[in-house]
Amino acid sequence: MKILLVYPEYPSTFWGFKYALKFIFKKAVNPPLGLLTVAAMLPEEWEKKLVDMNVKTLNDKDLKWADFVFISAISIQKESVKEVIAKCKKTGAKIVAGGPLFTTEYEEFEGVDHFVLNEAEITLPPFLEDLKNGCAKSLYASNQWADLKETPIPSWDLINMKKYATMNIQYSRGCPFNCEFCDITLLYGHIPRTKNKDQIVAELENLYSRGWRDGVFIVDDNFIGNKRKLKKEILPAIAKWMKQRRHVLSFATQTSIDLSDDEELMQLMVKAGFDTVFVGIETPNKESLAECNKFQNKNRDLIACVKKIQKFGLQVQGGFILGFDNDPPSIFQRQVAFIQESGIVTAMVGLLNAPRGTRLYHRLKKENRLLRVVSGDNTDCSINFIPKMDYQTLIDGYKKIISTIYSPGCYYERVRKFLKGYKPSQKRIFRFRFKYLRTFFKSTILLGVIGKERLHYWKLVSWSLFRRPRLLPLAVTFAIYGFHFRKFFGNYGNIQRQKLP
Repeated sequence: MKILLVYPEYPSTFWGFKYALKFIFKKAVNPPLGLLTVAAMLPEEWEKKLVDMNVKTLNDKDLKWADFVFISAISIQKESVKEVIAKCKKTGAKIVAGGPLFTTEYEEFEGVDHFVLNEAEITLPPFLEDLKNGCAKSLYASNQWADLKETPIPSWDLINMKKYATMNIQYSRGCPFNCEFCDITLLYGHIPRTKNKDQIVAELENLYSRGWRDGVFIVDDNFIGNKRKLKKEILPAIAKWMKQRRHVLSFATQTSIDLSDDEELMQLMVKAGFDTVFVGIETPNKESLAECNKFQNKNRDLIACVKKIQKFGLQVQGGFILGFDNDPPSIFQRQVAFIQESGIVTAMVGLLNAPRGTRLYHRLKKENRLLRVVSGDNTDCSINFIPKMDYQTLIDGYKKIISTIYSPGCYYERVRKFLKGYKPSQKRIFRFRFKYLRTFFKSTILLGVIGKERLHYWKLVSWSLFRRPRLLPLAVTFAIYGFHFRKFFGNYGNIQRQKLP
């Protein structure tokens, strides 16, 4: 068999860092981990190619070469998925589709020959067996959960690592919490399932053996879902491996706010090489937290929790949501005040949406408030239900938040607030590379000479150079992030406001 694995294109997004990637001469942030893992599950003797459309163009020659085209995607890639399917049908290529988008919305896609849904460790083997016997069905699904100890190391040989800003691995699936708007438990369950320490070390060693010496994003939706195993087995094993490899990697992941309750866990994470965590803050409004069942965020001083995590040497990136039924008119100013006071540099503020199958989706459907399928991007001013707050007030307030927190004045103030209190781990050794010099030079031209923020840029660089010289690379990185966010949100003028009934 000749198998072409295709990862559809992302539109410009907050996390896509389209405008920041140009500074570091990369094409995409992360490679398609799901498809690379699926590739490792296919028969070894099969020929395999991978086209990540965020890195290279999908052409008809690739499609005509393949016996089957495997497609995986998330909801924000929906438009690109439809284009890929159309190209496949035009060239006669047979399609096998799976991943989160198809698992929740497979009925929306005509022209797919075989849907292999849910977790591939369970549904891919019977498809391959039926394919071998000439009786492959159109749909393979399962309500069982996979044992991650059976998950193979991704087929990294299918990509050019130099095209990506970071690599990624997965340690666990599932989340113990049950936020109303979240589809993670729908896709992966409530009980976190994990790989063992030998698997994680083997995956890190595999990346190292291929020459990777940079950031690694652990993609888990809640890395700390099983704190006991992390503290007893996983983090000590990673720390030991990192010491042997002279701390050549750095790690980022996603956690819940209760990380701040466990000082031992934070210490172990930093010792193992973690320097960044994304946390779903959502809102400072207690009634809205209760509404969405975000009980892990309730009855606590959220700003104090964020600052405590930062104090331990972890940069906190935050997710914030507007559009809850209980959001008061003051929510816009309160969100701005929270973000500025917390020193969360990378603050993703989005509008509430209801993904299909979530508790929120079913509640809004019962209340006859659903409008359409989600776009997959909660920062594009789209909302798929009728909000309690006046729609125009919500959109105008949302845009006001964005224009405020990413204005050069507010943004650079937040960067300095964070850097003043940030104490990174002493273990990772800084290794000079020519690409750093190229990036710094490009930032001085685009931000320090041409950019509207040039005064803010030079004040930050000079402050860091003389006060916290070790943090200069991070200061420049944040300046580049700010450029991306302003460029990204600056396209709002081209977004058509939707009409609500």
